[in-house]
Amino acid sequence: MPRLILCADDFAFSRQTSETIAALARAGKLNATSCMAVMPGWTDDAELLRDLPSHVEVGLHLTLTGEVPLTHMPETAPDGVLPDIDPLCRLAARHLIALDEIAREVRAQFDAFIGVLGRPPAFVDGHQHAHALPGIREIVLAETARRAPGAWVRDCTDGVLAMLSRPFVGKAIGSAYHCRGLRQDAARHGLRCNEGFAGHYDFARDYGTILPKFLRRPGKMHLVMCHPGAGHRDGDAIAAARPREAAALQAAAIADMAATEGLAFPA
Repeated sequence: MPRLILCADDFAFSRQTSETIAALARAGKLNATSCMAVMPGWTDDAELLRDLPSHVEVGLHLTLTGEVPLTHMPETAPDGVLPDIDPLCRLAARHLIALDEIAREVRAQFDAFIGVLGRPPAFVDGHQHAHALPGIREIVLAETARRAPGAWVRDCTDGVLAMLSRPFVGKAIGSAYHCRGLRQDAARHGLRCNEGFAGHYDFARDYGTILPKFLRRPGKMHLVMCHPGAGHRDGDAIAAARPREAAALQAAAIADMAATEGLAFPA
């Protein structure tokens, strides 16, 4: 039976966000979370993951935009902060990324994840989907195959009819465009990907209303990203949306919602 993977991104973004995600996972409202091992609170926040139900997958949210890197990156982050996604996309398109710096940083983030949890990630993705950008993609896939060969990699592509059946088609098509060919590239490294992807919206709509729409025309391993959280952190562009998502997830009958679309959840 096809299954739903409902994944909370940005674990360790802040302590309040980590606590919110862990509580939702323990309550059966999530079955995956993607962790920012680059964050200064990662080691402490990771303790919240130790008593999660066994079916909850814990992955690595490679962070190559907007945060302070773990390694020295004089070309990529000359002011000590990684670039935002738009300038990084432009550099990638022109093959101007310092790939040696990216490779060291990706290794360091794998080290930070495995060093704290004592196991490889169950899956690998990227903050703002930067893991799929030209040049960066090959580094991420090679490192994943070496360090976590059993992991799956987030693919943001989906069928045209599936994307058209859900809200915010433009965002979905944009992410799919950046991830084009990722499944084939992953397969060459012996890695698998999710089949079906959703979760795009404007971070302003009522999340409880929009969530069921992400499950329309699901794939066999249908991944829906979400961003629940709490509290406030300077520079968080989606701060207002995080508690709304958390409240909607807590209230939702997710297993029933999934079953309506022929999806198993939480398994």
